Amino acid sequence: PERLPRISGSEVPSEKFDVLTPGKDLIVEQIIRPTGLLDPVITIRPLKGQIDETIEQCRQRVERGHRVLVTTLTKRTAEDLTDYLRGVGLKVRYMHSDINTVERVEILRALRLGEFDILVGINLLREGLDLPEVSLVCILDADKEGYLRSETSLIQTAGRAARHVEGEVVLFADVMTKSIQSLIGISTYRRRRQMEYNEEHGIIPRSVSRHVQESLHAPADPFSTKPGAVAAEGGSEEDTAAVIAQLQEEMVEASRALEFERAALLRDQINELKAMAAGSPLPKGSNRALKTTYTAKRAKKQARR
Repeated sequence: PERLPRISGSEVPSEKFDVLTPGKDLIVEQIIRPTGLLDPVITIRPLKGQIDETIEQCRQRVERGHRVLVTTLTKRTAEDLTDYLRGVGLKVRYMHSDINTVERVEILRALRLGEFDILVGINLLREGLDLPEVSLVCILDADKEGYLRSETSLIQTAGRAARHVEGEVVLFADVMTKSIQSLIGISTYRRRRQMEYNEEHGIIPRSVSRHVQESLHAPADPFSTKPGAVAAEGGSEEDTAAVIAQLQEEMVEASRALEFERAALLRDQINELKAMAAGSPLPKGSNRALKTTYTAKRAKKQARR
């Protein structure tokens, strides 16, 4: 049978692999971006004065129309820092695990639209977020070695600035931990490889451009048929089952289109409708704004008969 290549991550290769001899593992290194974008620049700043430095860095980016992510170690710190930044005139919000799925998606959408400029978070700002407008990531207390400041965590968090041509990651640390050293080494290696590729192929790096998805809350038009706007309330079991089936189809389509935030919301709506049908309490964080469209459309059809 044909041997399939094994895909590795983007880490610095620690050994050479023989890709010509039959029976050997085939390693494919996937670090080259067709956009020509380089990994973000890594900058180290001292812990002393990290808040004041963060404010200055944020202001510089906001003046250019960019967005900023700031990561802390605790929920309390994220909330307090948000209040402090807001107090000095910055447009900022925070996001952590106490915020439900729907609200998280709306917060990220508002960030991309420029309704605010700075998002403070903890572990939720690591992977899976596609935010092309973000050009700066500030990692506070970066030398506090642990789960939130491990090698993997730092690499994933730094990657949030990799979609912007002016991407930069500022680490506030007094100690050069192994995780920080690894991040710098990997970033330097990737940047060198990408620059060589760009020069060889005449590529000029450009920021990623992606449309901002529509709001996941109910549309103003009660008879709108936009995806995710359909929910049943007061209908028959058959009505509810039909709506659940439709939402499941939309969820699959959203996943195939890599719109994972929308897929997550649709999943929550499905669970909510199933709970309603079973007479169970609604799941925590349910969005009650998305429950009238189907019933309104059904009533309108009956009125025409």
